[in-house]
Amino acid sequence: MLYRAFLRVVDRLPLPSLRTQRLIAVAVVLTQAGIAVTGSVVRVTASGLGCPTWPQCFPGSFTPVAVAEVPGFHQAVEFGNRLLTFVVTLFAALIVLAVTRARRRREVLIYAWLMPGGTVVQAIIGGITVRTGLLWWTVAVHLLASMAMVWLATVLYARICEPDDGIDTVGVPAPLRWLTGLSGVALAGVLIAGTLVTAAGPHAGDKSLERPVARLEIEIVTLVHLHSQMLVGYLALLIGLAFGLYAVGITRAIRTRLFVLLGVVCGQALVGIVQYFTDVPGALVAIHVAGAGASVAATAALWAALRTREPVPAKTPAPQPA
Repeated sequence: MLYRAFLRVVDRLPLPSLRTQRLIAVAVVLTQAGIAVTGSVVRVTASGLGCPTWPQCFPGSFTPVAVAEVPGFHQAVEFGNRLLTFVVTLFAALIVLAVTRARRRREVLIYAWLMPGGTVVQAIIGGITVRTGLLWWTVAVHLLASMAMVWLATVLYARICEPDDGIDTVGVPAPLRWLTGLSGVALAGVLIAGTLVTAAGPHAGDKSLERPVARLEIEIVTLVHLHSQMLVGYLALLIGLAFGLYAVGITRAIRTRLFVLLGVVCGQALVGIVQYFTDVPGALVAIHVAGAGASVAATAALWAALRTREPVPAKTPAPQPA
């Protein structure tokens, strides 16, 4: 009953074109990845407790308050990151309205509804992170959840681009699709190891001497080697996947996504190497997080391209008898 009422309200909106749906879906991907980048800026500027409570910024106020204990710069950075949540929520809501109004197929609707649902979960995780004083594992979960949202948003974009009345088409043999899925699992391992490096690294998110942020008590060099070796394994899987795809023949779309993915991952590796030998400057941390989001999106785009819905071929009229 509630959903029917929702549909009646949505039907009062203008009918969105496919181009409009695609543009909103792109905005969803960018905002889901972008808030992870701004979160890294909060971390490297030690602004993680610029708003020391949640959901309010200060007790009794949702906006920054001039207090001697918290510098105004840190308040502005953290509060700005929180404001971006409203932009993420806006586009998450817009994509639901767009695909619902267009009466897209069930698969698209499910992915679309995951956007506002996941955003709410992310906000709750962010609140837990602040209330626990930036406990390292809560920060790690916060980033990993953002990367999961980037994956889902990318698949949503791919499914929106497909015709609802199309035919399910598998572009490559099942073993190669499984290998692509395995590369996604390997990427998840790389991301987890990366959050551990951050948890033991120099950027704690806050520099308060009265309330020092708890860090992961593991030698950071050990974690860096773990992270780098997992990246090597992930890249090796991608190279093997590339040879396998070329062996069976691939479409231009799959080939383009494969090249983009390989380029992004190699770029990420280069940024990581520079970070290591330059003592992890803050600017490179933000770039590395952006690269992580790009790697996730590129992997998801390749995975989604291996099973698509293609338009139904037009029937050729039967020849008329002479």
